[in-house]
Amino acid sequence: MFDFRSDTVTKPTAAMRQAMANAEVGDDVYGDDPSVNALQEYAADTFGFDSALFVSSGTQANLLALMAHCERGDEYICGQQAHNYMFEGGGAAVLGSIQPQPLTNQADGSILLSDIEAAIKPDDIHFAHTKLLSLENTIGGKVLPQSYLADAQALAFNRNLKIHLDGARVANAAVAQGVSISEITQYFDSVSICLSKGLCAPVGSILLGDERLIHKAKRWRKMLGGGMRQAGILAAAGQLSLTQQVERLEEDHQHAQLLGQLMAQLPEFDVDIQQVQTNMVFATAKDSINIRQVCQQLIEKGFHVTPSHSLRLVTHADITEQGIYQFIEALKSVLQTLDKG
Repeated sequence: MFDFRSDTVTKPTAAMRQAMANAEVGDDVYGDDPSVNALQEYAADTFGFDSALFVSSGTQANLLALMAHCERGDEYICGQQAHNYMFEGGGAAVLGSIQPQPLTNQADGSILLSDIEAAIKPDDIHFAHTKLLSLENTIGGKVLPQSYLADAQALAFNRNLKIHLDGARVANAAVAQGVSISEITQYFDSVSICLSKGLCAPVGSILLGDERLIHKAKRWRKMLGGGMRQAGILAAAGQLSLTQQVERLEEDHQHAQLLGQLMAQLPEFDVDIQQVQTNMVFATAKDSINIRQVCQQLIEKGFHVTPSHSLRLVTHADITEQGIYQFIEALKSVLQTLDKG
């Protein structure tokens, strides 16, 4: 079975399983877990922040950042396609009483700086207090240029805003540009990094920030039920995700290029190969194709995909080059069956 639904489906490596079995642990709520502490210290030092916090998920990391930056009635600016706006259950509004101000994402994933500038509310009792700019990199598999991040940081600084990065796949962005992760994170006041997507850890994300923000986030984490006890078993795998899995992402990107090129050769789908920048391929089916039927038949042949008019196919550590060729052959077989029907 090859699973193209997401890089969240990656299995922990043999080295991670061994590290988890041997992890030295304590009670992390008391701050006594040496494996958690080691991961947090490593992440903070490596990515250029004062402090870091190990949390259960990317959703929790983003929510903690928003709640640590903003008070009730404050506002954060983000993209219309931002994960922390569209796919995280409205947590900022529901749990933090924080108002999102979503703006249109451009084709390259960015938000126009002029749109951001125009969306910042005046200091007036009629308006929410605009407190934070939140960006995502990668977004939809696309990489935000370094120059754009520098300009966004300058805008935020000049308008007295903090700036957060949903960096769930920031390692992909770094590898795609041939830079270190810290060269991306340097532009932000806080960053969330998911360890359980392409980096193969079974659970967890890291939130990075200054000491004040992380202290506040840790309090919110406990209130939200995120105080894990002997979490070092998980942190041990997370440590290896950062030290052993980042450079390997280049292989996922190469596989996505191959997959995109092969999908583009199929007349039943449209693929913009220029948009395949990291580990995601978006293939839009022609109107005549019953995509749900196609996906169901693919599952029966051993290939998991998410049914939608635009297929999002994600490469990761458990997708091999041979698996891609097998997927294409299976897809061709399914399409031929549909044509005969």
